[in-house]
Amino acid sequence: MCSPRRHPLLVPALLCAFAVLAARPADAADTGGDEDAHGGPGTGLSAQVARLYEDAAIASQRYEAGRREAEEQRARALRLEALLDRERREIASMHEDLGRIARAQYRSGGELPLTARIILADNPDELMRGQRVFSQSQLTVRKAIDKSRRAESRLAADEAKAAAAWRTLEQRTTELADLKKGIERKLDQARGQLQGQADASAAAGACRGAVRLDQPQATAVTSAWVAPVASYVLSAGFGSGGARWVSRHTGQDFAVPIGTPVRAVGAGRVVKVSCGGAFGIEIVVQHAGGYYTQYAHLASVAVDQGERVSPGQWIGQSGTTGNSTGPHLHFEVRVTPGMGSAVDPVRWLSARGVAL
Repeated sequence: MCSPRRHPLLVPALLCAFAVLAARPADAADTGGDEDAHGGPGTGLSAQVARLYEDAAIASQRYEAGRREAEEQRARALRLEALLDRERREIASMHEDLGRIARAQYRSGGELPLTARIILADNPDELMRGQRVFSQSQLTVRKAIDKSRRAESRLAADEAKAAAAWRTLEQRTTELADLKKGIERKLDQARGQLQGQADASAAAGACRGAVRLDQPQATAVTSAWVAPVASYVLSAGFGSGGARWVSRHTGQDFAVPIGTPVRAVGAGRVVKVSCGGAFGIEIVVQHAGGYYTQYAHLASVAVDQGERVSPGQWIGQSGTTGNSTGPHLHFEVRVTPGMGSAVDPVRWLSARGVAL
């Protein structure tokens, strides 16, 4: 079991996460068949894409965490180097002080023994007092130099440890980056296969049926309303003009990669699951208050018609079926199940506490 306790130089949690990530892609890769325990052709591929999607997100987070930790270790090494430079300057200054004291001693008495200087001195008592002051000053400076040298030795050891830790973390970050790229390559390949199956279904006008996905547990939704996808870039907005639409765009597009989990924005009942036509594979959900939400151009569906859904539940995966020029989710809000009654989905969600 991996310990959660943090070491001042290394990050066991990061290395534990790395070990976990290293195992997961292999498991995902083993699901290359088109069937799984949930039944139905193609369900294994959809589940694989969903798992790889999560793995890629986790790998990205761990990579960023490793990169930040490596930068912190490098900054620590630089701070220690600055402390070492200061210690070296202080030692050099102390050596100069010793030199000045030695020169003053030489000028006051040359190389004569102390007994001879006492005999020859005009004021032996004053000479003795000066000698005691010199001896005390010399002892103080030597102690300070010894202390500084010990501090320099400790700082040098700390610097070496910090530099070694930084090199280790940099290596781990490189390994995480390679792992992340490997997951993304598998995900791109699986996405292509998933879209191919979706295109075939849309062309035939017959959906394959619900592909049950493992719902995320760590990020349980507590609000009544959510955005239809967790991470996105807004593209074509409501009311936009363009050659692809008869008049105006009737929804809000979310630019997301193929296979991105699509979420029900709120509690409701699935009233339509269909394939083919301009919207490709689509889902329509009825909500309280007489509103309907549509999720179109999907690559797969994870719910059946008549099923109840909850806020944040994965109901499908994004794609580019139907009248689509690239991977995205077309999200629409209506006051009737069919077309022709759309309202601005951004304002509708904003009124329910969801800012896009």
